[in-house]
Amino acid sequence: MAGVREDLEAFTTEMFDGFFRADQRRWGQVYVRGLLLEGRRKSVEPMAARLGEDGNRQALAHFVTTSPWDPAHVRARLAWRMHDVIGAEALIVDDTGFLKDGDASACVSRQYTGTAGKVTNCQVGVSLHLAR
Repeated sequence: MAGVREDLEAFTTEMFDGFFRADQRRWGQVYVRGLLLEGRRKSVEPMAARLGEDGNRQALAHFVTTSPWDPAHVRARLAWRMHDVIGAEALIVDDTGFLKDGDASACVSRQYTGTAGKVTNCQVGVSLHLAR
């Protein structure tokens, strides 16, 4: 991580440039670094433990769950950056069903999913990809 830290900081500075508060920009940068570190679980607590001195679990959780920032701004900045790099000629829209046994997870409902090939409890994620 140390070898790419400068590039990562430049990237996250660009992505979170529209955030008005310095603490939001800082914790956004820490969050992205945490996502890129080794470790299977990417939830706040294990991520904070891996981040060392930047591993303030409470501040990281606040950024992810209750800090008032618009993820659409970050997604748009990232999409424009990737569009320039990839030189996209097409957009691909795809949906994926995530099977769920219960209904305690967010947005779970009984619906058809090709993952199971039937109507069942699931979450559906939709992604948009740039392609050339």
